[in-house]
Amino acid sequence: MEVIEDFAEKHVLQVHALYQREWWTKGRTVEQTRNCISGSQICIGVLASDGNVIGFTRVLTDFTFKAIIFDVIVEESHRGHGIGERLISLVKSHKKLRSVTHFELYGLPELIPFYKKHGFTTEVGGIALMRCENA
Repeated sequence: MEVIEDFAEKHVLQVHALYQREWWTKGRTVEQTRNCISGSQICIGVLASDGNVIGFTRVLTDFTFKAIIFDVIVEESHRGHGIGERLISLVKSHKKLRSVTHFELYGLPELIPFYKKHGFTTEVGGIALMRCENA
């Protein structure tokens, strides 16, 4: 499997296809996917032997204090083969993120055991997630 950080248009379209299969990203347009990839400081893709994207994640960061990991996605037919673990490891060991104090992410309760294996915890000092819709 090859790892990429630069996304050609065909890779953007393949990430968009991955987005359409997940509940939290379904409905994103190709243009939104393009903007999402270009607006993230780090994007990592894992390619199958045929050159198609089978795993993806992206990071928003200040390169010092926080790196927030978004959209950890593995093509359903390739799950259970360590690709998700590889994506998280690639982010945590990324040369541009060496001095980051905290890696953070959102995750469903059933994914907590997976992320705990990578050092993540739900104990964040009483901090609450807050959100405001941009109307």
